[in-house]
Amino acid sequence: MADRTQEKLIDLSHEIEDGMVTFKGLPGPHICDFWTREDSAGRYDDGSTFQIGRIDMVANTGTYVDSPFHRYAEGKDLAELPLESLADLEGLIVRRPFENGLEIDADAFADVDVGGRAVLIHTGWDRNWRTDAYFDDHPFLTEAAARALVEGGAAFVGIDSHNIDDTRAHSRPVHSLLLGADIPIGEHLTNLGALPNIGFRFSAVPPKVCGMGTFPVRAYARLT
Repeated sequence: MADRTQEKLIDLSHEIEDGMVTFKGLPGPHICDFWTREDSAGRYDDGSTFQIGRIDMVANTGTYVDSPFHRYAEGKDLAELPLESLADLEGLIVRRPFENGLEIDADAFADVDVGGRAVLIHTGWDRNWRTDAYFDDHPFLTEAAARALVEGGAAFVGIDSHNIDDTRAHSRPVHSLLLGADIPIGEHLTNLGALPNIGFRFSAVPPKVCGMGTFPVRAYARLT
């Protein structure tokens, strides 16, 4: 059995709550009981009770991962993503505080070896989660930055912001480039400030759903 006494896990996900808004214009999730404990009480002779929950939501809820199918009809959907692109990846933090500017350009990755790594951009924007400020003028990557990550061979790219693209524009070059290169994207990450720049393994695995391009994840890091 592996010795896990020296390991530390860091949660990088937002909680999903009934009615919360992740993206303006998309409905919040509805969370309720499908089968209550009271309903189940009469089914068992030993006093056992169970709850079966129900959640109705759009896929872009909470902290989630985009697969290529989110952008491209012929791209890999969630079920087709290899675990190697989502789990136990060597992690790397690139710190670009939003107070220093919202645009994150290619120079942020100029002297960084991103090859085969989960590249997580820490902007601090997650402090605005569940406020109106979260949706407006948020940090984002430029097209040149996305191109540098593709050329550098990044395995996964995540950000603690509302969107990895500039949502003020009517184009999505970062999604197009990264997903076009089969690089999954993580959005709405949080707590990246708790991680070192290197020395951790990153995981963000969605359910194996066919025909869907995005789904919430429990993203976390394991310090090594």
